[in-house]
Amino acid sequence: MNTITASTAIDSIVIEAADPAAAERFYAEAFGLGARIRVRATDSPSTGFRGYVASLVVSQPAAVRRLVAAAVAAGATVVKPVAKSMWGVGGVVQAPDGSVWKIATSAKKDTAPDTGEIERIVLLLGGDDILASKRFYVEQGFRVGKSFGRSYVEFENQGGAIQLGLYRRGPLAKDAGVPEEGSGSHRLVLVGGDSTTTDPDGFEWEPAGR
Repeated sequence: MNTITASTAIDSIVIEAADPAAAERFYAEAFGLGARIRVRATDSPSTGFRGYVASLVVSQPAAVRRLVAAAVAAGATVVKPVAKSMWGVGGVVQAPDGSVWKIATSAKKDTAPDTGEIERIVLLLGGDDILASKRFYVEQGFRVGKSFGRSYVEFENQGGAIQLGLYRRGPLAKDAGVPEEGSGSHRLVLVGGDSTTTDPDGFEWEPAGR
């Protein structure tokens, strides 16, 4: 049995932005996620894909369309228009701060009025060696929910506001519809647990309540 050590749940994520006031307005108007998404200023260089995709999972297509429309109205750029696929319905937008957001549902048709609720927030971190990253998080105390070899890992949500997954960087970028190339800061900090750490792909954790 794994010993639960430091960061075993994500209480919130911090988006680092050159214009934090504008980023805060965007997230409030687009998604309304409250304290689950925080913003702070940074001047750390970052170009291209930042190596992660944040996903908002909703119950049906009407919610996907509503959230994508709200994001665009707040200043986001459409990367992938809302469309039906074999997996359901989804779309991808890029926030003004550069982060990539996927809004999706496994349902292919609306069955009830849109409640306005977001069922899950899933943060997918892109990695070069998924087995090494998986080992790191298991050693931290995370429990694996799903695992597909060197390609994908989904951890159980151990009471956090945001669920964590790992995906190979190239396929993650391809799925989101953005070029894989990118360098510099991730401009993302994961908040949870009681210690500071950095995973094998350079994603930083800081303690909750800091």
